[in-house]
Amino acid sequence: MSNLVDNVFTMQYLSQEHLIGFENYKYSAKDTSPLSKYVMHPFWNAVVKLCPRSVAPNVLTFVGFLFTASNFVLLSYYDYYYYGASDAPPGDAYPSIPRWLWFLMALNHFLAHTLDGIDGKQARRTNTSGPLGELFDHGLDSWTAFFIPACLWSVFGRNDFSITPWRFYFVLFNVLICFYTSHWEKYLTKVLFLPWGYDVSQVIIFVIYILTGIFDTQLWKFELYPGVPSGSMFEFMLYAGSLASSLPMSFYNIYCSYRDGTGKMLGLVEAVRPLWNPAVLFAICTLWLVKSPTDIVDRDPRLFLYLIGVIFANINCRLIVSQMSGSRCELLNWQLLLLAACMFASFLLPSTEMFFLVALSVVATAAHIHYGVQVVRQMCDHFHIQCFSIKDRID
Repeated sequence: MSNLVDNVFTMQYLSQEHLIGFENYKYSAKDTSPLSKYVMHPFWNAVVKLCPRSVAPNVLTFVGFLFTASNFVLLSYYDYYYYGASDAPPGDAYPSIPRWLWFLMALNHFLAHTLDGIDGKQARRTNTSGPLGELFDHGLDSWTAFFIPACLWSVFGRNDFSITPWRFYFVLFNVLICFYTSHWEKYLTKVLFLPWGYDVSQVIIFVIYILTGIFDTQLWKFELYPGVPSGSMFEFMLYAGSLASSLPMSFYNIYCSYRDGTGKMLGLVEAVRPLWNPAVLFAICTLWLVKSPTDIVDRDPRLFLYLIGVIFANINCRLIVSQMSGSRCELLNWQLLLLAACMFASFLLPSTEMFFLVALSVVATAAHIHYGVQVVRQMCDHFHIQCFSIKDRID
């Protein structure tokens, strides 16, 4: 038993190839957003000066992530089934979300966005920039990509003046695929092109939370014209933002890297290899929803969508490791096999579907946290640094 425990806490996910790749890694990013250039970065440059130099950048990153995760936890308590903003049956049987919570959500969201904006500046300020910081930051962002839209849906509720769990499932995947595509883009081009829509969306979400706190969720219950509720408007904006901006720009940047010979210049098979995992995740989850014997996404949308979010985060983190270390990405994440097994088991034994959903969510969460902790430990051991402290700070 002790050997098993020792193996769990000494398991290594990074090969020697990964570690050597991290040694040679050079950060390269482009941010051309006018909002970032003229508003956000000047603000963050001022804020970071208030931060003591003794604070490690990863502490800022992690605390920012906790603010975002805490919003999801709070709404899981006050609005677990996403009926808090809904007046139509059965939503009228659920208590409304207290207004003070929206102000707290706005504060948490603002602090999370700010800390995410200053962690890199703090690293440069303290001469502690390195691959661990970027991996830590983007790894946590992989999970945040789920938490933010999952929280925003509570503003509109489900069904009346909003969208059904089924439709939000596709909205969520749209957000996750946009996030994943930016890292796939970097995997091929070696440059992280920061999308214009990110900072814009963060500011808009902050304003939405503030307005909801002032006027309550009734503010968002209107129709653009008969038959088109307000929720559909935001649904359309999310799809339009990805299909008209984010995805086309990513593909254009990839095209330019091949045209100019500046990227990895991988062949077609190797270039699309990173896309298999999210494609398989989408296929399995969609099949589960279509064939679900108990309509699982309507019965417990929060937990089912959370399961998608945590498995996606693990898939995206592994892509980031491959991209930063210059190594070949994995073809199939082992959690997808477990997901498929649980799906088929629930088809054969419908009464156990909820049990498999809960059990798989626990396993996926534990596995992802274990992966993250062990990767950070390996990085720290290899580079002789500490994740949450600065030993040799230069004033």
